[in-house]
Amino acid sequence: MNKEFKTDISPCKITDEELSQINKFTVRELTKDEVYTFNVVLCDNEVDRDCEQFDISALEKLAELFVGVTGIFDHNPKAENQNARIFSASCEKVAGKFNSLGEDYVCVKAKAYMPRTEKNKDIIAEIDAGIKKEVSVSCAVSGFTCSVCGGDMRYSSCSHIKGDEYDGHKCYCVLSDVQDAYEWSFVAVPAQMNAGVTKSYAKEFENMENCIKAIKNGNAVKLTEVQSKQLAEYIDKLEKQADDGKIYRQQLTQEAVKFALIAVPTLKSDSVEKMCSSVDTKELIKIKDAFKVKAGEIVPLSPQLKAKKYDNEVDNSDFKF
Repeated sequence: MNKEFKTDISPCKITDEELSQINKFTVRELTKDEVYTFNVVLCDNEVDRDCEQFDISALEKLAELFVGVTGIFDHNPKAENQNARIFSASCEKVAGKFNSLGEDYVCVKAKAYMPRTEKNKDIIAEIDAGIKKEVSVSCAVSGFTCSVCGGDMRYSSCSHIKGDEYDGHKCYCVLSDVQDAYEWSFVAVPAQMNAGVTKSYAKEFENMENCIKAIKNGNAVKLTEVQSKQLAEYIDKLEKQADDGKIYRQQLTQEAVKFALIAVPTLKSDSVEKMCSSVDTKELIKIKDAFKVKAGEIVPLSPQLKAKKYDNEVDNSDFKF
């Protein structure tokens, strides 16, 4: 495990220019003695523990979006958890350093500040002592490209699995097209080994089927309030369809049992029901139809009261005048 970034967070001295940048976010102008500033590496282009990698364009966009974003603890979005704010950020290439893929190492470096208050005294001490080191960012991206085939790992026919090897190449997901930056947090174990990241989807789902597919593929999904409502309605619809499906399947099973007992009298209804329960609905329909044909050979299945058609009907026209 790479522990090279044990000093991802480090205190720094504030300049007049930086104080001016900080005061853009304050209600009143603060002095140098009132603020504590520190450097933080937010994320990079290394393949992380989730087998995902930000591309360079994503890092550049994140550096832009994270300016002014608040810092919290463990991605718990409560007001009392707000403890710092980023006042400047940049996407930088580290000369002579490469990621595990042999590419130039690029990361998002930022500077954050927090007020020197009694409440923040312990946090500041923990940063200075190297206790608070690891961070994780919460952002939204809409590009999820497979490193093996170049397909979209959510919606395309890509069948590759992150972390598996294909012809000696370990599959990972390239994240691109950043939509938003939500927050950054102090965490114990970040997804990225050098910083940390949690991902979510900002792109509007064309339909809820794609949302379900993303979840089934093991991807983290963050939904807006509107999307959450749409998903709830979609789930309600699926549940109703499932209830209808249960009723239809129960009727199919009853018919299959009825025809089976006619076709093969030695069968027991429990045995037929057990057989029917082990197959999908399409196969159950085939089984029911097969038993119906066989039963029809033994016992006529047409209604007994069906009207009979006579070939020699009496013609009473002779009595007509």
